[in-house]
Amino acid sequence: AVRSADLQGAAVRLTVIEEVTAGQVPTKPVGPGEATRIMTGAPLPDGVDCVVPIELTDCDDNQVTLRTEAASIGAGDNMIRRATSIRCGDVVAPAGRRLRAQELGALAEAGGHHVSVRRRPRVAVLATGDELVTIDQSPAAGQIRNSNETMLAAQIVQAGSEPVPLGIGRCERFHLRENIRAGLECDVLLLCGGCSAGKLDLLPSELEAAGVRQVFHKVQVKPGKPLWFGVLERKAPGGSPGPCYVFGLPGNPVSSMVCFELFARPALRRLMGHDPAVPEGLRARLQQDHIARGARPTYHPARLEWAESGPIVSLVRWHGSSDLQATVDANAMALVPPGDATYQTGDELLVFPWDS
Repeated sequence: AVRSADLQGAAVRLTVIEEVTAGQVPTKPVGPGEATRIMTGAPLPDGVDCVVPIELTDCDDNQVTLRTEAASIGAGDNMIRRATSIRCGDVVAPAGRRLRAQELGALAEAGGHHVSVRRRPRVAVLATGDELVTIDQSPAAGQIRNSNETMLAAQIVQAGSEPVPLGIGRCERFHLRENIRAGLECDVLLLCGGCSAGKLDLLPSELEAAGVRQVFHKVQVKPGKPLWFGVLERKAPGGSPGPCYVFGLPGNPVSSMVCFELFARPALRRLMGHDPAVPEGLRARLQQDHIARGARPTYHPARLEWAESGPIVSLVRWHGSSDLQATVDANAMALVPPGDATYQTGDELLVFPWDS
């Protein structure tokens, strides 16, 4: 640790007045013709304004010779001034910020061993349908495994929330009623299937009977048109636990996955105070020609990658809302606007990455 004014000329020789290691505090100010041997992490003594790396010095006893390369070092070099990264009164982690490893480290550095956070929302999942069996069963004729529960539970965890699987809801009013009552104890209830226009689509009427107010039913989105959304305003003695938000997701797995990303995940982010809560897309160049048909905006499973020229996207082969396997090869969804159009290689689409 030296004074930059002493670094003029070749082979400068200075007197070493003190050695300071990390964890120690210097006791002597450095004057003209003097230096302090200092280790990384130690505070600088008064009087110095730069540090010469030991590789540019030759030391013996209490003398140090600075090599000619040290002459290029100026005031402020090889040192970090107090409050360079953050000053007294600055915000370490703003409200609405997810606490990643770096936020936790910065809070620890600032002594924030207790911080105010939002609790993880509890999200109930109920897949409905007489055709469903558990994933460890071999389906009989006309049956399928309950893959939606596993998929949605994983999405809920990725969204920073706590899944509460309720199993399979059969298409029978009493059975649905009991499961709905259990699900409404959580912050959010996700229902799969049973909200369309079929003979056994009983959920809307059962939700109404449970006091859930319908907000909307059906959206102009592909896949996912039958989406249902409602709110149960709960009141309890001594204060309300807050509303329960209910999403009636389509039964087809890709529809269910997409509707979770577009509607349920933003709701969970709002409950946890995230800002922004809505998904943020990015523009990426299409890597193949694509012919679009249909009146609804389509969220197509896609593969997003980064090239030297920027983000690029490829639409994966996809056979519709039941083709969950197509999403295994995807890491994003590309928004194809409504209407009949032909997209050329190099055209840009808005792409929404999925959590890895």
